[in-house]
Amino acid sequence: MSAQPANEIRITLPDGSVRTTTRGATGADIAAAIGPGLAKAALAVKIDGEMKDLDLPIEKDAKLEIITRKSDEALDLIRHDTAHLLAQAVQALYPGTQVTIGPNIEDGFFYDFARNEPFTPDDLPKIEAKMKELVRADLPTKRTVWERDKAVKHFLELGETYKAEIIRDLPADEEVRVYYHGDWHDLCRGPHLASTGKIGTAFKLTKISGAYWRGDAKNAQLQRIYGTAWRDEKELAAYLQRLEEAEKRDHRKIGREMHLFHIQDEAVGQVFWHPKGYTLFRTLENYIRRKIKRADYVEVKTPLLLDRTLWERSGHWAKYRENMFIAEVEHEKKTLAVKPMNCPGHVQIFNQGLKSYRELPIRMAEFGACHRYEPSGALHGIMRVRGFTMDDAHIFMRPDQMIDEAIAASRLIFETYKELGFDNVQVKLATRPENRIGSDEIWDQSEAHLAEACKRMNCPYTLSPGDGAFYGPKLEFTLFDAIGRGWQCGTVQIDFNLPERFEAEYVAEDGSRQRPAMLHRAVLGSMERFIGVLIEHYAGKFPLWLAPVQAVVATIVNDADGYAKEAAAALKLAGLRVETDLRNEKINYKVREHSLAKAPYLLVVGRKEAEARTLSVRKLGTDKQETVALDALAKQLLAEATPPDMV
Repeated sequence: MSAQPANEIRITLPDGSVRTTTRGATGADIAAAIGPGLAKAALAVKIDGEMKDLDLPIEKDAKLEIITRKSDEALDLIRHDTAHLLAQAVQALYPGTQVTIGPNIEDGFFYDFARNEPFTPDDLPKIEAKMKELVRADLPTKRTVWERDKAVKHFLELGETYKAEIIRDLPADEEVRVYYHGDWHDLCRGPHLASTGKIGTAFKLTKISGAYWRGDAKNAQLQRIYGTAWRDEKELAAYLQRLEEAEKRDHRKIGREMHLFHIQDEAVGQVFWHPKGYTLFRTLENYIRRKIKRADYVEVKTPLLLDRTLWERSGHWAKYRENMFIAEVEHEKKTLAVKPMNCPGHVQIFNQGLKSYRELPIRMAEFGACHRYEPSGALHGIMRVRGFTMDDAHIFMRPDQMIDEAIAASRLIFETYKELGFDNVQVKLATRPENRIGSDEIWDQSEAHLAEACKRMNCPYTLSPGDGAFYGPKLEFTLFDAIGRGWQCGTVQIDFNLPERFEAEYVAEDGSRQRPAMLHRAVLGSMERFIGVLIEHYAGKFPLWLAPVQAVVATIVNDADGYAKEAAAALKLAGLRVETDLRNEKINYKVREHSLAKAPYLLVVGRKEAEARTLSVRKLGTDKQETVALDALAKQLLAEATPPDMV
């Protein structure tokens, strides 16, 4: 075989074919050599798995993939460039505005600006129009590498103090890259599309909010403009429709209409559950309680306040202190922490009395009240709060039981989600983070156990590198709601470290003292957040077993009040959650009001129904009515209201 010429390189394409080209050729050159259609469609390249600019010279043999609008990676590229486009348009329209950072986020992007005057919603259409003008101009994009001091000086001269600070803070070995879009330029790692015309116009600016520089409330406040960007107008329209539907389903709005809960400034990030909301809470809690009882869990209750020494020993004080609420007991010179999680308390219960290998596994569950500090700007209804209840459990077991217990916990999660109406569930295996405790050997073993559990369940998963807890890897379960949004709720986490730190032991078969392994398990995660997800998934129209009020008996005339009360009492006695509406209001008014409150059934009674001992039944979401005898209706509704785990 003849030697490869020095000026030639071999490029391996995704289909396995190999092309020979000149050293220094670019992705654009290779796309053009394959065909004019691909050359036109090309947005960027992957070189040996790493995203690069289309015009970057390739100096050695490599695996190469041409990225087009159809590629999975296209959206991130488009959104990245659209963020730059936003910053360019803002500085063109509002001279003197400083640009700071502008990353991609789920479904879009944002850019933070330093400007003396506030942006208003009226500014967004003007900025969008300017962005589209820049797209039509098809300005070329050019990548440059600068010497660090020169870059700092340049941006300071432009009045861009934030950019200068970012450059100063870059790692010493990192290139200072500046991308030009026409004459406008920005500090960025890249890669970027070849020109502004490649971005397209399938974007929309969505909202304005405040933000702190680098997310720190001690720093200057900036203005953040959010936007979304897609491959084409069809994708954009579908997303905007989803946004509109999401707004209708907003759990905060529906929570008010259904009188479920409220939040107020005197208890930031904490929920006031109203009677109907707490009925929903307890119905869900009791459902989970029945599930775990059948799965041989024992339920416990641990203190809300624990001495800091316990948190120091567990590792949370060093790794999680900034998220913990602290209580100082001045006259005792003690520092207590409000528990952000239940696991250290559960180990304390396990450590009371020596356990035998025959007793394992011990599955210890708690509906634990936890508190974590969240910045006020990050709080969102009951979805993200400071005080919440976890449907938490910790399973203490022999190491040889680990895989079976991980499988059992995972199956409990899948089964629960299905019964609650979520059929689409995806799993990630979150692996070791940089900031962790425990040896690499333990991490290797733990990650292998979770991977094996997924294999035995025939459960596909994707890797989420570096996203494990500081004490162990985890399986993360993401469910998808009625409008396709993903919510990561359940977790199964392996932990060999906490039992070691707290010196947990059991007596093995040979009489020796051994450390148990530990599995952290949550099905719903935060009860508050999961209820928020349920509200939005069902748009408040819960299945009958979950509905806080299952039926309302409403009168047409006062003469029917006695029978309405009697009918409601009979339905309650059968086990249904029923209210009466005897107000002197027109029936159409009552229908509208109870429909807004999402009452599943409205049972209307007048003189005729009272005489015949029937009810006129109207189901939520339909105009159809049927007349049903009271006894028959009680049986019908009771059958429909049976929880899915009791069918």
